[in-house]
Amino acid sequence: MTRTSARSVSIAPDHNRPTLSKGQKAFNTLIKQIEKRRASLSAWEEFTPAFQQKYVNELLPLTQKMQHLRARMAHLLDEQSNQKRITQTERRTLSAVIVDLAARCLGEEDSEELKALYNRHSGSDYDEERASELDEMKSMLETVLGVELDDIDMNSPDEVLDRLQTHIEQDDAAQAAEHQARQAQSAPKKKTAKQMAAETRREEEEAQLSRSIREVYRKLASALHPDRESDPEERKRKTALMQRVNEAYSKNNLLHLLELQLELEHIDQNALDNLSEDRLKHYNKILKEQVGELDDEIMFVEMAFKERYGLDPMAPITPKKIMHGLTADVFMLQEQIESLEYDLVEFQDLGTLKAWLKIRRRWN
Repeated sequence: MTRTSARSVSIAPDHNRPTLSKGQKAFNTLIKQIEKRRASLSAWEEFTPAFQQKYVNELLPLTQKMQHLRARMAHLLDEQSNQKRITQTERRTLSAVIVDLAARCLGEEDSEELKALYNRHSGSDYDEERASELDEMKSMLETVLGVELDDIDMNSPDEVLDRLQTHIEQDDAAQAAEHQARQAQSAPKKKTAKQMAAETRREEEEAQLSRSIREVYRKLASALHPDRESDPEERKRKTALMQRVNEAYSKNNLLHLLELQLELEHIDQNALDNLSEDRLKHYNKILKEQVGELDDEIMFVEMAFKERYGLDPMAPITPKKIMHGLTADVFMLQEQIESLEYDLVEFQDLGTLKAWLKIRRRWN
């Protein structure tokens, strides 16, 4: 067998057994799946601080600068819209641009000055429009979820999400209780012999799975127990190793326990290659559960990341893809800022602004 590292766990054919059994193939496949998921979690762990640093140091300052420049542009265009040389058609075009700029800024932060600009050029009231939108959203949620939201602050996304989460959990609990009640009503008073036998088999299988992990743990713990070591340095080393063993055992992490056995030479490759089919069956079930747990952990990490940075909760993401997107956003903002700074200078000249308005009307 060829090992990719000192701690690699896998089974390979040899001259006495050129073909792996079904259980051995499943064992190797599950090990690869676990290693792939471990690598994914490690990638997220390494990536997140780098992303946060770039996000805070590069993207946020650019976003704030863009916000400031948009507000300046809205005020400049408002001033120019009052010039006598501006026609009614040009004034309507300017008002549409001002409303758009003000709305973008108000979406990020509250400003009475920008609200006044928005109201004057839109002919409506920003606060009333926002309240109407929130009322429509609340009504839609109440209709879809069948729950009253009268006391909720729709301006607080966190409060809305908390209420929705509470409702979902309550709904799930109610459905589970209803399902259990139906099962209790339809279930026979006494279990059949077949049901009892199946239940006994499940209990025996679960006990065997627990024994399989416990056996590996016991062998490691017996060899590593630091209290049996007189040398201070060796006791320190064994204490650290024992902590790793305990952590792996508490998480039912069979692969890590096997890796530690290989690392400490408590088992050799021949022992792995000659695991019995019965033992492999139990190991494979444990490893399959570990794959599922790692999938859940990856999903949690990804969902937490999406929520923190306001990403689409349904979009598939990877660290590489997200960092590429952040780099693209930074570049795009830099380009937009450069363009807006140029326009702020150019549009102080009324002739240049009128020419731009003419081109804009053609685009529209």
